[in-house]
Parts: sequence; structure tokens; C-alpha cells
Amino acid sequence: MAALGKIRSHGAILVGVIGLALFAFIAEEAFRSCDSAKNESRQQIGEVLGEKINMQEYQKLVDEYTNVIKITQGRENLSDDELNQLKDVVWNTYVQNRLIQNEAEKLGLKVTDKELQNVLVEGTNPMLLSVPYFVNQQTGRFDASKLKQFLNEYKTVTTSNPQMADQYKSLYDYWTFVERTLRQDILARKYQTLFYGCFISNPVSAKMAYKDENEESNIQLAAFPYSDINDKDVKVTDEDLKAKYEELKPRFKQYEETRDIKYVDFQVMASASDKADLKKEFAAYDKELASATDPTQLMHKTASLVNYLGIPQTKAAFPQDIAARLDSVAVGSTTGVFENTQDNTLNIIRLISRQELPDSVQFRAIQVAGATPEAAHATADSIYKALEGGADFETIAKKYNQTGEKQWITSQQYQQAPSMDADTKEYINTINTLGVNALKNLEIQQGNVILQVTDRKAMQPKYVAAVIKKEIKFSKNTYNTAYNKFSQFVSENQSLQGIEKNAAKYGFKVQERKDVRTSEHYVAGIHGTREAMKWLFDAKDNSISPLYECGDNDHLLVIALTKTHEKGYRSLDDDQVKEYIKQEVLKDKKAEKIMAKLNGVNSIAAAKAKGAKVSALNQITFASPAFVSVAGTSEPALSGAVAATAKGKFSSHAVKGQGGVYLFQVLSKTMRPGKFNDKEYEQRLSQKAMQYAGNMGFELYIKANVKDNRYLFF
Repeated sequence: MAALGKIRSHGAILVGVIGLALFAFIAEEAFRSCDSAKNESRQQIGEVLGEKINMQEYQKLVDEYTNVIKITQGRENLSDDELNQLKDVVWNTYVQNRLIQNEAEKLGLKVTDKELQNVLVEGTNPMLLSVPYFVNQQTGRFDASKLKQFLNEYKTVTTSNPQMADQYKSLYDYWTFVERTLRQDILARKYQTLFYGCFISNPVSAKMAYKDENEESNIQLAAFPYSDINDKDVKVTDEDLKAKYEELKPRFKQYEETRDIKYVDFQVMASASDKADLKKEFAAYDKELASATDPTQLMHKTASLVNYLGIPQTKAAFPQDIAARLDSVAVGSTTGVFENTQDNTLNIIRLISRQELPDSVQFRAIQVAGATPEAAHATADSIYKALEGGADFETIAKKYNQTGEKQWITSQQYQQAPSMDADTKEYINTINTLGVNALKNLEIQQGNVILQVTDRKAMQPKYVAAVIKKEIKFSKNTYNTAYNKFSQFVSENQSLQGIEKNAAKYGFKVQERKDVRTSEHYVAGIHGTREAMKWLFDAKDNSISPLYECGDNDHLLVIALTKTHEKGYRSLDDDQVKEYIKQEVLKDKKAEKIMAKLNGVNSIAAAKAKGAKVSALNQITFASPAFVSVAGTSEPALSGAVAATAKGKFSSHAVKGQGGVYLFQVLSKTMRPGKFNDKEYEQRLSQKAMQYAGNMGFELYIKANVKDNRYLFF
């Protein structure tokens, strides 16, 4: 009890301590929660219909689609621009599928397994035909039984045969992608069919459409172009601008945030000294190349941008500038050093040979191995002699567990190889030069190969050429000099006014870009500017960015954020909006001036007396706007007014158009030859309505409140 009393005597202190401890615990949990929310937010690449898209989820889709491209196109690597295009395709496809799925769920639309199975059995869907492994070569259709067999094999191979597992896994992943995409495509088609089915036509509207397209009017036109009135003679007030802005405000709605910038971009180029050093290097190459019996080692040393294979290649294997010179170079000679300013390179060509050879060769082969090279050679000799004596090629091949079947090889299959060993080079050269039905016993390191060419097609020039092509690069010293100069410029000018005032003194140029969007991959089209994009969409107006080293390690960049355009309506204070509104007001006021002086004008002659420019305008239809050359614009309002005016009549009122005010006299009205087909026109009207309804996708996109934050990650 004494202890309890002692505790009670310090009750106030104890309560305070416990309170602080509880606060610390709660605060710690709150901070953890905030950190967790921030970390989660940092991983969100976007949002569709209120659903956040995780970075890992998106990256998985990107990786999957990348593998699809590699499989279908036989590519190992994609360029940065190709990867960016791929990422856009993945994002747009994801968003579109999510929007369609959301609408389909509201309508109760779905794709059943039976529907998918029917598509597989039919086997004609283009998406299915993109998987050659499952296509029946005789029918040209997708073979569902091959798919079933593969799926059964996949289950066993992945556990029983590790060597084959990767190949099967790659094809399985590709099929999974195709199946999912196919389901999404079927669902989208269902939704679109249902949606477009709402657009129908009728015989009355079809007949009107036929008349609108085929009734042609010839008129005498009296035009009063707005350009005849000087802008200075028209008074435009702030009230005029405000009123017009309110009238046209829906045109200025902006659905995503954008930025206006001014920037200085300097690309570092090789100096005269850098170019001179490379030319000295090339002078030495020129001598060595001209005297080399076999240029292989020299070509390896030069690190040329054009690989040397030492085999005959078509012009398609060479860069365009090199291919264009091949026929003008004498065999055995070199071109000397020449510069190509388009790709910024120095070049030398030595043409070793020029021959007429086939682009496609059909051949067959028997590979011969043995316990020793000597044994392989002996076996190959006996096979070769038997074939020369008339033995059947395929029969002998089967004796050695080979098919001996004929196969085609084209230049494209080998001439872009990065390198080629001696055996492969000899193999290709033999196939290229053997005559039809000729045999060759070819010795290689692993044994022998008996080759026979059975057909040759598409004879064309082929070249063995050693090409030294190297980019004229700047040196480290040149880059450092440029960096120091640019860095000094940036540090001395930390305001837009300073940048604009002093850029020219340093030899730089200030450029401008309006409405930069987060969906762009680069600032002003300059590679390697992801950090600059992140800065741009986090900065405040009138901020100056840090100095960025970007491009392909050859650009220096500084940015000034001049204006932020939030989502919503662009205000009248916006320069672009204000200029647009001003032009519209000028047009209105000029039209008022012109129309005021046309009261009582009821003939072309009277209009001409008022200063009209008179000309004939023929074959005007309601369905297409008339083009008025003196005003330089198409005029839908004029086409409508002409269609509503009877033959021989003068226009009942002046027509206010895009480029001027018009009066006219209808001289004649005729129908184009042809017979009205009501069913055809009903179909055409329905198709036109569907085209207009194509904006449905944009409307769904806007309502989905899509947020694209990919710029933070890529």
C-alpha cells in the first residue's frame, strides 16, 4: 500500500509521462502511415476510373509486350525510341481495355470460354495466325489441336526437361498474351457492335443525302474578303474580347495540365582539332587498308561502324552512303578518306570483289563427324564419291541419321551478322558460288560437310568490301570546354530575362515550346531528359532549372518555366487564347462593316459597285464546303446558302463566312448522272454516323479521369 501511495503521489508526473509515450507511439504510427502512403504514391504510374496503377503492374505488361516483339520480329534489342513507342502502346491499350471493360460490365457483356473456343476452332483470326507454331501449313489456319498438344507437353517438359523448359516457357507466355488480347478484342468488338447498332438511317434521310451530294450549283459570286479591311481600322475593346470569350469558352477546355517553356539547348560537336586528329588516324588506315592482303585484323582494330564479314553481300547490307559508291569503285582499289556530313562520319572503302551471285540459294547438306578428323575426312570422301557416282542424296543422308532435305537460304539471313568465323565464311562462300547440282566436300573444324546446291534465284551484284566508318566525335577536352562555358552562362543568368538578354553573347539560342505534356518522353525532343521532365512538372512559374547533361551525352540544357496551364478552361489572359479571340472579334466587326454597306444590294452589278470581287464558282454541293480563292478559305455557310436558293435567284441576304462576306446569283442547278440507291445511301449514312461516334472513346477517356504519371519513371 505504501508503494501504491508513493505512485499516487507522483500521479500527475506519471500521467504526463504515459501521455507523452502514447503520443510518441501514435505519432510514430502516423509517420509510418504517411511514409507508407508516400511510398505507395511514388509507385503509382497512373490512374483510370479511380483505380491506381502500380509501377510493377505496368512494368510487367511492358516486359510482356517487349518479349512479344522480340519473338514476332526476331529482335534482341530495341532502341530507346522503339521502347518509348512500345510503352505508349502498352499504356494506351491498358487504358482502352479498362474503359471498354467498365462499359461492358454495366451492360452485362462478357466473353465466354465457348465464344473463345469457337474463334480458336474457326482459326482465321489474324491474331491467331501470328503464332506460326500453331498454324496448319496445309490449310493456313490456326490448329486448335496443336495448341492442345503444346499445352499438354508444356506441363511435362517444364519438370522433366530443364533444357527445353525455357523455350516452352517463352512460347507459353506468348500464347497467354495472345489469348488475353484475343478476349479483350472480342469484348471490344461486342461493345462496338452494340454501340454502332444504335446508329440507323431511313429512306427519307438517304434521299436528302443523295440530293446534298449530287445537286450541283453554278453561281456568280460577289466576295468581300475581310483582308481588304486593315486591322487598324477596326476598334476592339476589352468588353468585345470578354463577350466573345464567353461565347467560345467551350473551345478552350483543357483536359490535362501542360507547361510552356523557354530553353537553351547546346549540342557539343567535335572541334576542328578533334576532326584533324581523326583525319590523321584515317590517313594511316588508308595506307594499311590499301596494302592489306586480308583486312580482317585491321578492320577489328579500327572498330568500324560497318562490320567486315569477308563474304559477298548485297547493297542492302551497307549504309546508304556506302552502297551508293560501290559501283563507282574499281575492284582492288580504295576510295580514299571522305566525309559524310549527314551521319557525321569519316569513311574509307576498299572494294575487294564484285560478282553476280544469287540472292536465294536452295541447297542440301550432310554433316560428317568421326572419332578423329582423319576418320571424318575418310567417311566424307567415300560419301562424296558415292554421290558423284549417282547415289541418292537423301538415302545416304538418312544412313547418317539426317534428312538431307532441300532448304533455302537468303542473303538477308546472314549478311547482317556482327561477325563470322572462318568455317561459316567458307560455308557461305561455297553456297554462293557452287553451280546448280554441283557438289562440294567442305572440311571444317568439327569434321566435314557435303554440300549440294539445287537451285539459285534472283541473281544480282554482290560485293566484298571493307568499310571503315567512324563517327567524328568530340574529345573530352572539347566537352569540358563547352561544359564550363555553358555552366558559366547558367550560373550568371538565373532569370528568364537574363537568359534571353545574354544567350546570344555566349553563342547560344533561346528556343520556346508551348504546352509540354507529361505524356511526352523528352523535353523538346532531346533524349535523356527524364530528370528535366520531373523538374518541369514540379516547378513553379518563372523558375530556372539546373544545368542538365543529356541527349546522347552530347547536349547541355537549361529550362525556364514560363507558364503553367492547369486542367480546366484556358483564361482570356492566355496569349494564344487572347490572339484567337481577337481574330474572331476582328472578323465579326469587319463582317458588320461590310454588311452595313450592302443594305439594298440586289444584284451582282450592284455588289460590284460596292467593291465586290466577282468571279464564277461552279459545281457547288451542300455536302462539301465551297472553296473561295479570293478569300483563301473553305466556306460551309456559303454552300448551305447556295443549296437553299432557287435557280435564277439572287441571295436573299449576305452570307457571313470564314474569310469574308458573300452575295451570289444562282445561274444553274443540275443533278449529277446516276441512279439513287436508297439502301446504299442508308448504309453510307450509318457509316458516317459511326465515324462521328468514334469520338466515343475520347468521351470515355475524359470521364474516366485518366492520370498519366509515367514521366516520373521513364
